[in-house]
Amino acid sequence: MTDATTPFDATDLPDVVKRYLRAHNEHDVPAASATLTPDATVTDDGRTYEGIPAIERWLDRATSEYTYTTTLIGAEHDGPDRYTVTQHLEGDFPGGTVDLRYRFALDQGLISHLTIAP
Repeated sequence: MTDATTPFDATDLPDVVKRYLRAHNEHDVPAASATLTPDATVTDDGRTYEGIPAIERWLDRATSEYTYTTTLIGAEHDGPDRYTVTQHLEGDFPGGTVDLRYRFALDQGLISHLTIAP
């Protein structure tokens, strides 16, 4: 039996995933939301945000609540239109450091679902 995930070079991630990560890291809410389907969902910290307006409010809060840096530490291709990116965060949030997995599902070239969890 083989593992369904395949590690690969992060430069091979789909452009939409790279654009989302760059926009999120730069606190650019309009650019990040432009990578999402109209009915996208994001799950972060156990809460789910549905649709662009709710996700934009979450993005605005998530990108301004704490100061932090991110370092990409891994990327995997989980299956058709599914990718996981692992980033190491260091900042002034509780605990100060964490490795987060960003699990992306794509639909017609846009992000339809994103789950962020350790």
